[in-house]
Amino acid sequence: MSPILPHPLAPGPQALAHSERLRSEINRQIRQSAGWLDFSRFMALALYAPGLGYYSAGSVKLGAGGYFVTAPEMTSLFAETWARPVSDNLAKLQGQRPVVLELGAGSGRLARDMLLALAQREVLPEHYLILEVSADLRARQEALLTTLPKNLRERVAWCSSWPESLTGVLLANEVLDALPVHRVGWRGDHWVELGIALDREAWVWQERPLNDMRLIRRLPPTDPLPVPYDTEICLAATDLMVNLAQSLRAGRAYFIDYGFPEREYYHPQRHEGTLMCHIRHHAHDDPLHYPGLQDITAHVDFTAVARTAIQNGLCLEDYRTMAGWLIEQGMIERLGDIPVTDEARYLPAVSAVQKLLSPAEMGEMFKVLVLGREQTSSSALAMLGLS
Repeated sequence: MSPILPHPLAPGPQALAHSERLRSEINRQIRQSAGWLDFSRFMALALYAPGLGYYSAGSVKLGAGGYFVTAPEMTSLFAETWARPVSDNLAKLQGQRPVVLELGAGSGRLARDMLLALAQREVLPEHYLILEVSADLRARQEALLTTLPKNLRERVAWCSSWPESLTGVLLANEVLDALPVHRVGWRGDHWVELGIALDREAWVWQERPLNDMRLIRRLPPTDPLPVPYDTEICLAATDLMVNLAQSLRAGRAYFIDYGFPEREYYHPQRHEGTLMCHIRHHAHDDPLHYPGLQDITAHVDFTAVARTAIQNGLCLEDYRTMAGWLIEQGMIERLGDIPVTDEARYLPAVSAVQKLLSPAEMGEMFKVLVLGREQTSSSALAMLGLS
């Protein structure tokens, strides 16, 4: 397999040896599965195989020294802005001992900055829970969060499974895009499922008849689609909504991620789907390269996520661009609190805010989805094609 990166950026011998160990494990599972793995299973192994997957192994992934930079890594203003609605929700629930539950806490930066911001607002959760599937990332989170003041550090706890009952606030920043997806394709008169097979030890895409009813029920209309047309369906995201609806007693869930409403997600021009891979700040669309060394993501179908949440009893309380939401929650005001004369703080903050809010950067591509138990937003329903 030829490298996809310029030589100075290509992984070194140790990283490549690690990647080959994961390749061998995936090959073993392909053989055990009659020579074919659906892409969802392949993606799960590439990202989460214990000790080998991208999120399970020990490389630095987040921040300037990692492979990609998320919003919490860019500036503490992200967490400080998000702390406003979080503190409002916690204040309403103070008599019920509310918690914050963060899914996939990355480096722990959002948790640290959020707790500091909530302390400044004098509204703290009973506990700050983190649900993290990666042992490596959990260790990194623990190391960072030990730097918190004792009264905040003692509120942090990790959970290994979804809680049966949740009263408080759920936070999920760039979680849905990292959930494994199935790949399906329209071939003019029938749908297929795309998976991974072996051709003399090399990975190749191979089509099989689509017979999974859960996937079949999620297929888009074929009338406007070109041939061939490939796309993704994320059953894991809708499963997460079922779990959330069953456990959320009171409070809200906030999801920030990149994606589209259904009508844009399955647009005829998006005929190769939305898969995107990231390695050393280099983006490409081939998930079969460098297993264990690159992130694999797919854009979020926010309509499917919201529809499942509503069907299971949750209210769609808000849906908008991240730029619109951060501005409404006061990010510009938070930036204004930093003295212009403090160039060491002000200039990096300006740069980060510009990237978070700019339509040409993250401001329009990233969306905010808010689910709860109180009231449904008719405008959010309309934006997602659910009205």
